[in-house]
Amino acid sequence: MNRTYACSRGLRAGGCAALLATAALLAGCSGKPAQQAASTTPHNVTLTQAQQKSIHVVTVEPTQYRTTLTTTGVVDFDHNHATDILAPFSGAVTKVLVTQGQQVAKGQALAEVASPDFAAAAGAYRQTVLAAQAADAVASNDRDLFAHQAISARENAQAQADAASADANRAAALQTLAALHMDPQAIAAIRAGKPVAGGQGVIRAPIAGTLVAKSIAPGQTLAAGTTPCFTIADTASMWVMAQVFGDDVARVAKGDPATVVTGDGGKPIAGSVTNVGAVVDPDTRSVQARVRVDNPGGALKKQMYVTVDIGSRDARTGLLVPVSAVLRDDENLPFVYAVESDGSYARRPVTLGTRTGDRYVIPEGLHPGDKVAVDGSIFLQFIQSQ
Repeated sequence: MNRTYACSRGLRAGGCAALLATAALLAGCSGKPAQQAASTTPHNVTLTQAQQKSIHVVTVEPTQYRTTLTTTGVVDFDHNHATDILAPFSGAVTKVLVTQGQQVAKGQALAEVASPDFAAAAGAYRQTVLAAQAADAVASNDRDLFAHQAISARENAQAQADAASADANRAAALQTLAALHMDPQAIAAIRAGKPVAGGQGVIRAPIAGTLVAKSIAPGQTLAAGTTPCFTIADTASMWVMAQVFGDDVARVAKGDPATVVTGDGGKPIAGSVTNVGAVVDPDTRSVQARVRVDNPGGALKKQMYVTVDIGSRDARTGLLVPVSAVLRDDENLPFVYAVESDGSYARRPVTLGTRTGDRYVIPEGLHPGDKVAVDGSIFLQFIQSQ
């Protein structure tokens, strides 16, 4: 009896131990961790009527839109209305007649230079004028003599050729003076046989605009065609060289509208794309899109950094939602709260496309007619996390 009781008692003890072990295993497989997994699975949010008042919902419908590319740019002069002036002749600067920032007219004198080149060109022109006058007189006289058979045809032809050659030399000398920016009045004086004072050459403005750079001073020696003297630019219009990267290059085209915004909070300036570069910058890996803008107030300065918004001319159609409707989950993936058929709110993963203004294009995740929470999305996320 004692051995039987001990045996049965042992069996009961072993069975209990096995039962407890099995229970522990089941608890380990489907107990608390399963409850935690269930608690982290997003569930639909149901609100009371009072809570519904704080939620604003919009219906998603196909909408036409134009893409906008936002990038940075650097301001430059309009190269069609700006020029660097190199010294047209050699010599020492005797006087600078303008100051930086001054408005100048086309042909206005900018500086005076004591130039042997200028004096030599003036003397050469005077010689060609006198030579041409003499040759023309001989040619005219020989034409009359040949008409009266006083000289041979050969002599007359030679006189006419000499006159034509002298006239060509005079024209070439005149072009040299024009290239040296000699005053037309001084040229007229030389042609009339009047002396021209000294060897003073005058550097003149080839275009009208603002004198944005002055690089010479009295006493400085200039080298013809080499020494930079002035820069003149018409700043009423400017270029903005915008940087366009990667796939965005295909979205920008000549004629696209653009807006330039300065960093000082100034008023946006409207412009348009006039050229898209064909070369990738090896340093920035970007392509430059040139935007021309009007600059009547002078707000844009060369080398200024600005923000550029380039819009597309062609309209597209897609599903758009306000930026405020888009939230991010723990993995930083975008989602929205969509209204279900029972009135609850469910997370809907979405793919974000281009941002245009205060809206995102949604290529995937939504369908026409879906209702999406806009204002109050954060509140829904808070309720869902409880």
